[in-house]
Amino acid sequence: MTSPLTPHSSGNALPSRQSLSRQSGLHRVISHLTESLQQDMLVRQTVYPLQTSLQVDRIVLYHFYRPWKGQVTYEALSDGRYSILGSTGADDCFNDEYADLYLTGRIRAIADVNREPIHECHRAFLQSLQIKANLVVPVLTASGLWGLLIAHHCRSAHPWTDWEIEQMQKGAEALAAAPSIRAS
Repeated sequence: MTSPLTPHSSGNALPSRQSLSRQSGLHRVISHLTESLQQDMLVRQTVYPLQTSLQVDRIVLYHFYRPWKGQVTYEALSDGRYSILGSTGADDCFNDEYADLYLTGRIRAIADVNREPIHECHRAFLQSLQIKANLVVPVLTASGLWGLLIAHHCRSAHPWTDWEIEQMQKGAEALAAAPSIRAS
């Protein structure tokens, strides 16, 4: 998994000064957003209770910092070993087609990553993060698709109940109203 904050080079070529400046600027913006989210009481009061009530290993808030490029900016964990804070998504797997589905309110519940008929790049990405079951709900603001609220079971597969899906939807709606999210 790569981060948009890590300069990449091939051979002996060095990143340009402009590229480093852009990356530095992006790093500052993401760092500020991460700090804002951590300080935002509504985010904290939404994410942590979800993780506890759903009894999942991880709840993450994934923010799109530019069209369909994003990063985990907040998380609630059952155990610190499940932390993926700062992780970026699999860019090849998330495209305009998926974004359009989430823009219309799509909810994606995968009970068993190993058995679900999904693209192999998506399966490999989920497996690389130790995910056995995945529940994704869009965080929609007046500006569009701000990000995704995601629940992960890392220890076992898990059939998602209607109640769990409803709780995640309510959480995403509450997060969309958070000052730090509305302002970004």
